[in-house]
Amino acid sequence: MQICSSAATDLDEAKPEPAPTGRAANRQAFEYKILEAAEGVFAERGYDGATTASIAEAAGLPKANIHYYFGTKKALHRAVLDNILDLWLAPLAEFTEDADPAQALTNYVKTKSWYSRNRPNASKVFANEILHGAPQIADYLANRLRREVERRSGVLRAWIDQGRMAEIDPVHLLFVIWAATQTYADFGVQAATVLGKDSLDEKDFADAEKTVTKMVLAACGLT
Repeated sequence: MQICSSAATDLDEAKPEPAPTGRAANRQAFEYKILEAAEGVFAERGYDGATTASIAEAAGLPKANIHYYFGTKKALHRAVLDNILDLWLAPLAEFTEDADPAQALTNYVKTKSWYSRNRPNASKVFANEILHGAPQIADYLANRLRREVERRSGVLRAWIDQGRMAEIDPVHLLFVIWAATQTYADFGVQAATVLGKDSLDEKDFADAEKTVTKMVLAACGLT
C-alpha cells in the first residue's frame, strides 16, 4: 500500500522529500499500518460500521495508537480518502501537451486497472463515500479534483485541436475511464458471478484492461 501526502497543491510541482529516519520513520511506519488496516475495515463495514477498536485489531496495534496518530475515526477516514485520491490523481501528471496521446491514455487505463486489481478496497471506500453524498471530501472534489480535471482536460483539448486525436468531450472521457476501470473493484462479485467463478483472476483483469484500452483509443481515433 502506498501512502501519499495531500500537502502538494500541484502534482507537477511536488518535490520528493528525503526518506524519514528515526522517529519520523517509526511514525510513518505506524501511520502506514493504520491506514492500510483502516482502508480494509472501512471497505468492509462502511464508515458507520467501522470502529477504531476494529481498525486497531486489524492493524495489530493498541486502540490508543489509532487516536494518538489520527485523533478521531472521522480524521482517520479522511486520511484514508485523501491517500486514495492522491494515488489516483498522480497518474494524470503524464497528460502533458508534448506527450503521445495514445501512450498516455494507455498508461492511464493500465494504472487505474492496476489499482482496481491490487487496491480494490480503496475504490470501495471511495464509492461508499460518494454514495453517501461525499460528506468528508466535498471540498476535495470541488477544489483540488476539479482543478486537476480542468487542467488535464485542457491537455486533451489541445491534442484534439492539434489533430492528434478525435473530437470527444475530455471531461466525460475521464469519467468513462474511471467508471470502466473501477467497476472491477466495486462490482467484482457481479463480474465474477457472471463469468462463472468465485473471484476475478489475473486473466480477467488483463482482458478487462485490454478491452477498456481498445474502447478508449477507438473513441479517440487512436491505435
